[in-house]
Amino acid sequence: MDTRRIVVISDTHKDFFTLRKIVERHRQDTDLFLHLGDVEEDVRKIQALYPSLSIRSVRGNCDFGSKSKPVDIVELGCARILFCHGHTMFVSAGTEYLENAAREAGCNVALYGHTHVSFCRYKDGLYIMNPGSPSSPRDGKPSYGIIDITETGLLPYVVKLS
Repeated sequence: MDTRRIVVISDTHKDFFTLRKIVERHRQDTDLFLHLGDVEEDVRKIQALYPSLSIRSVRGNCDFGSKSKPVDIVELGCARILFCHGHTMFVSAGTEYLENAAREAGCNVALYGHTHVSFCRYKDGLYIMNPGSPSSPRDGKPSYGIIDITETGLLPYVVKLS
């Protein structure tokens, strides 16, 4: 099995320039882009610019009137991923609700945004990641996430933009 890659982006908030820069950097070596909400319009613009790009998204708390799901699940290789914006999972108060939902769905990865604070850890068989925000971080540098799926397992990590 070759390495598969997922790029995880959240909370772009109409900063299309930065989102496009991330997509340009990774579109040749990435199997799937996940956008965790806020703002869905950014995803539509990327899809229009790169029609063959594999991208999935969920709605965030700023995606008013959206018909997209608030939570979704995707599988790629050995990764079964629950992804959401996080506001419906109360992530501002912690990740316990999110972790329980991911475990109940048989997932080994849980992704969320909303807080604009990057976070990545492994706990009892579950990777939990918040890619932060490439446009309005609340923890220093703008960021996004990557999940590499290899023969030996998963490697999720946060990339800080300079």
